Amino acid sequence: MKVFALSCALLLAASPVFAKSCDELKTEIAAKLDAKSVTGYTLEIVANDQVGERKVVGSCEGGAKKIVYTKGS
Repeated sequence: MKVFALSCALLLAASPVFAKSCDELKTEIAAKLDAKSVTGYTLEIVANDQVGERKVVGSCEGGAKKIVYTKGS
């Protein structure tokens, strides 16, 4: 019973991490870049197989999708 209670407690503690959507994470990353006065960039949510040579700045949906950063010209 103690193992079950501990497992439940750990899942509840970790649930906010799993509950964050890709859009929420993208917004947080954009806010951090804006706070550092970074301009002329694009953040895009893509499937893992669509990353290519772009820089990955975040991962979401349990690692199924990535948030990629592209600097504009």
